[in-house]
Amino acid sequence: MKENKSFIQKLTENPIQLFFIDALGALLSIFLLGFVLVMLYPYIGMPVEKLYYLSLAPCVFAVYSYLCYVRKPKSWKKLLAIIAIANLVYCIITFSLLFSEKETLTTLGYLYFIGEIVVILGLVAIELKLALSKTPATKIQGSQQIKKYSDEKNDM
Repeated sequence: MKENKSFIQKLTENPIQLFFIDALGALLSIFLLGFVLVMLYPYIGMPVEKLYYLSLAPCVFAVYSYLCYVRKPKSWKKLLAIIAIANLVYCIITFSLLFSEKETLTTLGYLYFIGEIVVILGLVAIELKLALSKTPATKIQGSQQIKKYSDEKNDM
C-alpha cells in the first residue's frame, strides 16, 4: 500500500532535491526579471535597470544550487543554509526596493514582488528547517539507501 506523503515530507527524505527546486526557481526568476518584466515595465513600474540588477542574484543562485544538486555533497546542510541565507538577503533587497521605488511601482508590480517574496520565504523556511535539523546528513542519506534497497526488494 502506497503512503500519501506531503511534498515537504518527500523533501525531508531527499533534501538534495531542494537544491534542484532552488535552481529551477532561480531560472524562473531570471526569465521573469530579465525578460518578461522588462517588457512589461509600464505595467510593473520597477525601473528596467533595477530589474536587471535583481536578475543577477538568481543567476548566481541557479549555478550554485544546480552544482550542489549534481554533486550531492556530504556537507549539504551547510550548503543549504548558505543558499537559504542568500535567498533571504535577496528578499530583503527586493523588499527595500518596494519602498525606494514606491513612486513608480504599480499595483501589479507590488503584487508580483510581494508574491515572489512570499514564495521564496516559504522555500527559505523549508531549507533552514532541514539545514538546522538535528538529523545527521549521513543518516538521511543512509535511510534513503535503505529505503531504495527495500523498494527494489519489494519489486522483485
